[in-house]
Amino acid sequence: MKHVDMFTDGACSGNPGLGGWGVVLRYGRHEKDLSGGVSPSTTNNRMELQAVIEGLSSLKTRCHVTIHTDSKYVMDGVTKYLVSWKAKGWKTADRKEVKNIDLWQKLDELLPRHQIDWVWVKGHDGHIDNERADALARAGIPVKDNL
Repeated sequence: MKHVDMFTDGACSGNPGLGGWGVVLRYGRHEKDLSGGVSPSTTNNRMELQAVIEGLSSLKTRCHVTIHTDSKYVMDGVTKYLVSWKAKGWKTADRKEVKNIDLWQKLDELLPRHQIDWVWVKGHDGHIDNERADALARAGIPVKDNL
């Protein structure tokens, strides 16, 4: 099985505001950058989720993927809460609907297609690939004049 390292980040100009996501994919010596944006209004958490969704969606075959993220929201959501949310009908422990349910459900569909490991990295701490994903996310934020 191919091993892919994936570095993801999301960014927002305002929160909520215009948003962008960025992904760096690495398989051996091969690398691919992905980025995009959302307007008119989104949140940083949604962009963090979108980055992982876009990265996993771009993979054409089953892979062992190590996802490097600075988002505890995404990593903890998947590794600590997702099973419980699904069992409770996409409700939290206090019986409220899970925020960003549409993106969590998309991510939930993608996760079983791959073998996933999660690595948390401290954001804006000089990690070269996290900084690269952040730059891609910021570059993906739509320009207000183009709306």
